[in-house]
Amino acid sequence: MTPLDLLCPVPFHEANPAQRARILSRLADSELFAALVEEPADDRVELQVFPLPDGPVALACDAEDRLADFIGGPVAYLGLPGRVLASALASEGRGLLVNPGHPSEMLLDTATLSWLVQALQAEPSLAPDEAPRSIRAPQPEVVRALAEPLSTRLGDMVGLVDSAALVATEWANGRQNHTLLLKGVEESRRPALAKAFAELLAFLPEIEGGADIGFSDSAHPAVALVLEPPAPIEPEPVPQRDPNAPPRLR
Repeated sequence: MTPLDLLCPVPFHEANPAQRARILSRLADSELFAALVEEPADDRVELQVFPLPDGPVALACDAEDRLADFIGGPVAYLGLPGRVLASALASEGRGLLVNPGHPSEMLLDTATLSWLVQALQAEPSLAPDEAPRSIRAPQPEVVRALAEPLSTRLGDMVGLVDSAALVATEWANGRQNHTLLLKGVEESRRPALAKAFAELLAFLPEIEGGADIGFSDSAHPAVALVLEPPAPIEPEPVPQRDPNAPPRLR
């Protein structure tokens, strides 16, 4: 099972709009292997295109062996991020068939790919520099909508962010919204991480008042929903042989 499969307990085309959007968000961040007509030559590639009643589509899978299994033998392919493939196909008016025969099978038409590309252009709404007038616990419906996707995104950022806190905020001008506070992010990485979370939010149900993204190294508010990325996996130490031990004979 791949990460895309795990997001598809029901087929993509039977999922509700919010779940389909989450799947497309993960697709954009996944490495896909697109079937080619032949091996690349002179930095030029030609995708295999299949004529379907609703228009031509390219073929891609999130694992090389899936591609070969569907084709029925060895196949030339190109590995690239889903977002790059979606942008290229949308600009050419083509669709995309993903993971045929697997739980995450989906047939995406040009309109869906264009929507995905547009969502990826979302820019972050940054929290104001001044402190909010009040901070409250996030609304339950917002927690239900954001907790799992935020946890998944944090799992992609091990070592880049220490934790995230979601709170409901009210500002001096009376504006009310939610704010996602990221802790332990290096200054140079903040624009990229803000953009990554803005993209994620663009694929999720709209939150009343919207959601700002902020950075703070202070302790998270007590009322916040705090999320942490999984601890990085430490490599197992290589056993050190006692230099005074007798040699091992074979």
